[in-house]
Amino acid sequence: MTGAELVGATDVDRPISDLAALDAAGPADLSFLENRRYIDGFRTCRAGACLVAPEFVDQAPAGLALLVTPRPRRNFARIGHAFFPRVPAEPGIHPHAGVDPTAEIDPSATIHAGAVVGRSARIGAGTEIGPNAVIGDAVEIGEATRIGAGASVSHARIGSRVFVYPGARIGQPGFGFEMDRDGPFMVPQLGRVIIEDDVEVGANTTIDRGSGPDTVIGRGTMIDNLVQIGHNVVVGSGCIIVAQVGISGSTRLGNRVVVAGQVGIAGHIEIGDGVQIAAKSGVTRGIPAGAVVGGAPAVPAREFRRQIAALKRLGRRSEGEG
Repeated sequence: MTGAELVGATDVDRPISDLAALDAAGPADLSFLENRRYIDGFRTCRAGACLVAPEFVDQAPAGLALLVTPRPRRNFARIGHAFFPRVPAEPGIHPHAGVDPTAEIDPSATIHAGAVVGRSARIGAGTEIGPNAVIGDAVEIGEATRIGAGASVSHARIGSRVFVYPGARIGQPGFGFEMDRDGPFMVPQLGRVIIEDDVEVGANTTIDRGSGPDTVIGRGTMIDNLVQIGHNVVVGSGCIIVAQVGISGSTRLGNRVVVAGQVGIAGHIEIGDGVQIAAKSGVTRGIPAGAVVGGAPAVPAREFRRQIAALKRLGRRSEGEG
């Protein structure tokens, strides 16, 4: 399953029945080590077998069967999916669901109790609409997608194998106003949300519909809980957006961008492919491809570290003077 090399096993027929962390694993468990931070737990590990990176093999306790692989964590996850496969929901429409007669529901889809599916909505094969979720008029959802309990989706086209976690809000109007002496005047929001295949949208995350152009989330992007994505934002493929990030309207993220927790990104800027943004940063201008930045306002990581070091020196100096 993993292509790992078995090393140090004295009992190759030992059964493995569960997965566990290094410090909790017993003789019937599989564990893994990839990060040097956990080397002490590895040295005393009692697991039946352990996926381990090659550089840590010589730190293993005697008798521990090692599955040596360059990517222990990825392979631990792969085995986890095999041990605990998702049980598909029973197809059908619950009698307490509210489905408009004009909606197209594939016979293999599941609509749970309390869910609402609007006019002319289309639900693909094997897709699951959770309890009390609301699917708006004309929403299109692809195959094998899951919409979590209590989530709402409107003005959207969602691809296949997407997982929208409970409580997420997709397709509500964006925060668009014209200001004058009479106060804010709301600009109509007329676009959609397009979510491509293999995306995850975390619990209580919000993705606004576009104001004219669409808001787009690229294939394979992973969005954590409590993220706010404004109208007209375009997120590339394979991005990671961590909890409590806010992305203002009309900003574009390239492919494979990593945005750490609590980052705020201003509107109408472009962030290139492969950019990494440190936690709690404030991004106020565009970032070229491949850059690693941090701070508020965000600057290149090396400059950010120098700023932190200077502040620490200033603090020690102030303490000395006191």
